[in-house]
Amino acid sequence: MTCVIFCGGRIDDYAHAEEYCKKAELVISADSGARHCRALDIVPDILVGDFDSIDKSDYTGLKAAGVEMIGYPAEKDMTDSELAVEIAINRGCSRVILLGAIGSRLDHSISNLFLLKKIHDANVEGIIADEKNEIRLISGSIRLKRKDGVFVTLLPVAGSASGVSTRGLYFPLEGAVLELGSSLGVSNRFSEEEAYIEVKEGLLLVILAKE
Repeated sequence: MTCVIFCGGRIDDYAHAEEYCKKAELVISADSGARHCRALDIVPDILVGDFDSIDKSDYTGLKAAGVEMIGYPAEKDMTDSELAVEIAINRGCSRVILLGAIGSRLDHSISNLFLLKKIHDANVEGIIADEKNEIRLISGSIRLKRKDGVFVTLLPVAGSASGVSTRGLYFPLEGAVLELGSSLGVSNRFSEEEAYIEVKEGLLLVILAKE
């Protein structure tokens, strides 16, 4: 089951965001992410958060529509986005896509990126997407279909990543070690219709980025 979570960050192109929603079987709004649902004329299945930043009219409209409301006190131990991720995992989702997860608040943006680790540890596929980027966290291997005009960046997190090998990328790697803080894996690109990326030890952020 695929879940789309609308966070409270920026979405500049709603047509792009709508593409991710077409196959979603569960839609969760994390508090003020409800404004994105309204812009897309989507009624989420669940609204979660402390409801401190949601527009009042969005809140009352979703409540009147019978949306499942899961409220928390303002002084809580998780962000609204993390609460939404926990719900998605607990309800058996195998794929979680976060939209509006990046914005002007760098602390929230980085925290949302780190949610990919929580999703990964639950053996669930996680993606953070906006108009210019798709971000995944992997261990093991992944295959990616070619996208024109897209850069492929591999960044280690939580220490170095070793045994990094790639096929189908312009600058190949074979058993490489990517050190935390190194830019070695930045701005590669597709050379074939499919790319294969493998890491034997450690974790890699795989970022597909457009100018």
